Amino acid sequence: MSLAKRAQHESRFIDDRLGSSGFLKTQLNKVFPDHWSFMLGEIALYSFIILLLTGVYLSFFFQASPAETIYNGSYVPLKGVTVSQAYATTLDISFDVRAGLVMRQIHHWSALLFVAAISVHLCRVFFTGAFRKPRELNWTIGVGLLTLGIVEGFLGYSLPDDLLSGTGIRIGYSIVQSIPFLGSWLGFLVFGGEYPGTEIIQRLYVIHILLIPGIILALISAHLAMVWHQKHTQFRGPGRTENNVVGSRIWPKYAANGSAYFFVVFAMCGLLGGLAQINPIWLYGPYDPANVSAASQPDWYMGWLDGSTRLFMPWEFRGAGVTLSPLFWPAIIMPGLIFTAMALYPTLEAKFTGDRQYHNLLDRPRDNPTRTAIGAASIGFYIVLWISGGNDVIASTFRISLNAMTWVGRIACITVPPITYIFTKRICIALQKRDEELRTHGIESGLIRQLPSGEFIEVSIPLPDPAPIELTPAEPIEEGPSGDGARREGTLVGRAGRAVSGFFVNRETGPPGG
Repeated sequence: MSLAKRAQHESRFIDDRLGSSGFLKTQLNKVFPDHWSFMLGEIALYSFIILLLTGVYLSFFFQASPAETIYNGSYVPLKGVTVSQAYATTLDISFDVRAGLVMRQIHHWSALLFVAAISVHLCRVFFTGAFRKPRELNWTIGVGLLTLGIVEGFLGYSLPDDLLSGTGIRIGYSIVQSIPFLGSWLGFLVFGGEYPGTEIIQRLYVIHILLIPGIILALISAHLAMVWHQKHTQFRGPGRTENNVVGSRIWPKYAANGSAYFFVVFAMCGLLGGLAQINPIWLYGPYDPANVSAASQPDWYMGWLDGSTRLFMPWEFRGAGVTLSPLFWPAIIMPGLIFTAMALYPTLEAKFTGDRQYHNLLDRPRDNPTRTAIGAASIGFYIVLWISGGNDVIASTFRISLNAMTWVGRIACITVPPITYIFTKRICIALQKRDEELRTHGIESGLIRQLPSGEFIEVSIPLPDPAPIELTPAEPIEEGPSGDGARREGTLVGRAGRAVSGFFVNRETGPPGG
């Protein structure tokens, strides 16, 4: 029997028992839109797969133990030095295990790429309004994936037990202790005793390789299942409506493109792992609780938290038998508020704009100036904190006063977001007016024509019919989604709600989601 006939026979055998051919045919005919920005989420997926593959390889050789040993590996400068088993086995992976160093570095670069891809993907979803009904839950899952990715990255670079990672663990212990009432008990519980404890590396390892990856895998699966069920969003264009999807079938074109893209991402991570050094723990040395390395910096996605702790005023509040450490506000309260606001934003925007309709067509950022300005202001705030996370290095490099750098960062945290908001919103409104002008007058041709009356006019070219410019509606929504706007108008809550709605929806730009 030929190979083709055998495959056909086996396919028929499976279909006769499972009845899967109809289901597979339907699913493989699903259509996904073609746009480069939709591939950002796939980068996160592919980098997570690379993380799993390289992580499994590294787990064969790593020992998550703080037990002391004498290092006798290939790295001569540390021979004979007393180190932990975790640090010694990480050195062995780097210098004695075949392909160990390149696997370590691919793993680290993939972790950075994973968080970066999720961040940029969330920005794309936010600025295009892809989080609106019915995709609010998927947005919340994305925020959860970003949070877990940051935590997972912190746990990962804490495992080698070198001086840099130990400094990060010390900061983490201080943050835990800053929690009122529970901090000291939580620190004792997590670390297995007084700092540095005896159990922290083993516990971080179990959480890093089992618990959080399992949760991330479950969330990614749920995310993909909802995208598959709800269909993908798409930008406005010829033939595209709220009720259809224009693009490529999942099989064979989209599957082939996705497979090729996976190998491109893998190749880039491999090039970075082989050519770009990252986290050289042998230069930092083993962790010693009595030492802190100068100019120590975390990975980029933790830099903003480092910056927030450096910029916050050293205020300590005491009362009712409770002491609130200066670390509590920038390291616990601020991140909690930021991620909570991110998760709730779809609900808040829908409430204050009254927009409860289904949206499968995406906005351009200019179509919703308020939302775009909020996102730009948030990015400006993040950049200020991120830069401030390295203010000591900047001050030392450029011979600037560290105190001056700190105060510049504090002032910038207050001034940069509103300035960014105003400029971004005005730019979006100007672009909208430009679109209105193009729709009304057409495209300038550069040709001048003289009328019989002697008047000179410029000949304009109408916009092509297949690609008209979609404009935001001119009138705002006057009443909230609850339908009781008139009844609550005179109350304090009603006036406050209308004021917030006026922030999101105004006469100049109209409501979002046009």
